[in-house]
Amino acid sequence: MAFDGLFTRKMVESLQDLVDGRIHKINQPENDTIILVVRQNRQNHQLLLSIHPSFSRMHITAKKYDNPFDPPMFARVFRKHLEGGIIKAIRQIDNDRRVEIDVQSKDEIGDTMHRTIILEIMGKHSNLILVNEERKIIEGFKHLTPNTNQYRTVMPGFQYDAPPTQHKMNPYEKTGNDVLSYIDFNSGKIAKQLLNHFEGFSPLITKEIVNRKQFMTTETLPQAYDEVMAQTEQAPVPVFHKNHKTGKEDFYFMELDQFYDDVVKYDSLHDLLDRYFDARGERERVKQRANDLVKFVHQQLNKYQNKISKLYAEQEGTKDKELQQLYGELITANIYRINQGDEELTALNYYNNEEVTIPLNPTKSPAVNAQYYYKQYNKLKTRESELHHQIQLTKENIAYFEGIEQQLKHISVDDIDDIRDELSEQGYMKQRKQNKKKRKQKIQLQEYRSSDGDTILVGKNNKQNDYLTNKKADKNHIWFHTKDIPGSHVVILNDQPSETTIKEAAMLSGYFSKAGNSGQIPVDYTLIKHVHKPSGAKPGFVTYDNQKTLYATPDYDYIQQLKVK
Repeated sequence: MAFDGLFTRKMVESLQDLVDGRIHKINQPENDTIILVVRQNRQNHQLLLSIHPSFSRMHITAKKYDNPFDPPMFARVFRKHLEGGIIKAIRQIDNDRRVEIDVQSKDEIGDTMHRTIILEIMGKHSNLILVNEERKIIEGFKHLTPNTNQYRTVMPGFQYDAPPTQHKMNPYEKTGNDVLSYIDFNSGKIAKQLLNHFEGFSPLITKEIVNRKQFMTTETLPQAYDEVMAQTEQAPVPVFHKNHKTGKEDFYFMELDQFYDDVVKYDSLHDLLDRYFDARGERERVKQRANDLVKFVHQQLNKYQNKISKLYAEQEGTKDKELQQLYGELITANIYRINQGDEELTALNYYNNEEVTIPLNPTKSPAVNAQYYYKQYNKLKTRESELHHQIQLTKENIAYFEGIEQQLKHISVDDIDDIRDELSEQGYMKQRKQNKKKRKQKIQLQEYRSSDGDTILVGKNNKQNDYLTNKKADKNHIWFHTKDIPGSHVVILNDQPSETTIKEAAMLSGYFSKAGNSGQIPVDYTLIKHVHKPSGAKPGFVTYDNQKTLYATPDYDYIQQLKVK
């Protein structure tokens, strides 16, 4: 995440429009998030302050959050001291990821009081603190006692002390030539040295400085430093970068020269962060709720993949059955030549006219030796049939759990219980006590609207897939699924969709599949009447025919534009 000191600086600049705005409401929709609803210029602006260990940030959000009926104590304290107050200043401390918001409000008897909100963006150590005009702490989201922190105390009534710093330099107070005195070229790792010496730098920006020139020398480093720092002073260009080969994603307030194969620009820093953190926040909530489910699915996949390896190894051993039958036939045909006590028989194989040496048990009669090989043949034949059956079942289980694994990447918090119920019904998991009673709830399919106005529906779990394909869709609607790849069922609710709508539905099918991050994903499509669910098949499993195939490359932002909220 690139919410570094430079990004904080740009964000604070963009928030200056909120100065002199009135704090209309204060909500705490999530445990680590406060939203100040600021009334300014006859509009409400939701200022989000988050101290999430992975997603700590501040920005104006357009997302609608559900607020708890009973607000937490921290929100109540903020409301008591800040609601109705006027924001007098929003400032960054040096070039650090610390922001202070001064608020002037009235107490119960109408006297003016001054309060300051202090947001410390420090990863897992992030904190949100409210202090009075004397810098005494009124409340802090995370309390730090002398027993738990040797550097400072964050408790109501204590004087506020800033978190300990590493005494780094403000990069805006230095020029490229000044930088040379802090860099040891013999030590190498120039980017890391810049990171260690300058406040507010992230690895993203130090790497950008180093990559601006082919080689770092006493001449090129100052040039690269001044060039990048000058660019940071310009109007922000909010961008989202992604490298599809590595899967690495970054956001920043300016375009970077580092190698990325996908760059998306946004109208504002706030839109950028809303887009970036919305998907990650949802995935984080799903991860927390479905952590045990994800582990269970991975365990089942590993179990069945190990099992099928062993079954294939055993199947190799059954290939010997024809030889066992041949030995039995040759012993029977040459039984007159065998004497009691013979340890082997050399006979002509009448299938290929080659001699074969057959081991014999000298303690058994020739007839018993022949029967032994016939029994071995029958055992291997039965074993082969059973192994074939077990391999098919194991393949079905692997395909089933690969489908569940893919679904877990796209589900919302509300879909988790559906998957738990399904696994319980299939006998893979024990049913939870709270789920023993059948929950009657309407199945909510994910809806998209094509560029030509057609409705496209997507099933994000097996229950939704079955409902969409077997009940919701008509026989002449077009059905989509990735070719030989686990994925969701996708249906266009139109008998005669345009080519554009078909391509967009194929893109959705590719996106909601195991190959979602790839390009040129093969997608089959056919009419619903050609899709069949075999009797006794697992949830979500179907067969189909009369299909056509096209290739789609998912575009996340394009897909988001089609999504019906």
